Amino acid sequence: MKKILIDAHTHTIASGHAYSSLQEMARAAADKGLQALGITEHGPSIPGTCPLLYFKNMFVVPRKMYGVRLLMGCEINILDTQGTLDLDEEYMGRLDLATAGMHANCWKGGSKEENTEGLLRVIRNPRIHIICHPGDGTADLDFEPLVIAAKETHTLLEINNHSLAPERHRNAARENSLELLRLCKRHETPLILGSDAHISFQIADYERLWPLLAETEFPDELIMNYQAKRFYTYLGIPDLQA
Repeated sequence: MKKILIDAHTHTIASGHAYSSLQEMARAAADKGLQALGITEHGPSIPGTCPLLYFKNMFVVPRKMYGVRLLMGCEINILDTQGTLDLDEEYMGRLDLATAGMHANCWKGGSKEENTEGLLRVIRNPRIHIICHPGDGTADLDFEPLVIAAKETHTLLEINNHSLAPERHRNAARENSLELLRLCKRHETPLILGSDAHISFQIADYERLWPLLAETEFPDELIMNYQAKRFYTYLGIPDLQA
């Protein structure tokens, strides 16, 4: 197992249901030896999340804190089978990192084919870097075309540790995550592990994912958490060290 250097999916108190400040998250990331930390507050359709002004004002945040590169972003909500997003182009253009996911309280789904087509549209959106927890069971999906499209577009599919927490009652998450791992391995599609941390102690915590990686014999070279420079290059994110 290689050392984790990137956690691209975390939330602070600004998301409304998380419990650590931005500085607490950055300090914890530094203590764990991370090189990069994604701060991805929920988009506006999630109750209690930050206002749009938050994303407009992110320029005030230093992009390096305690030696950790901060990627100030958003977990944008995918709203429907048309791939509609709840953050517009103006605000997406202000993000260092644009992730997108489906959440039950603001997702209007359809058939498996319709859901898959909607997510394909998001994967092909050049603004989107990462698809969050596609396997959590919120939508019935055909994963193989998603894996193929993700490889073609350099969009990362996430395997999400938080979705596997027993308290989440995501009954399909384990089998879906295994299927995604097998398909990504078969098609040699890189992916990202996501902690989905909602408190600083959860940063870079992937304990529920290690058994799945072992079961599928998933190759380290397809996991994008191990090399910051490779992560930036793959997603087209500027490397501040370059």
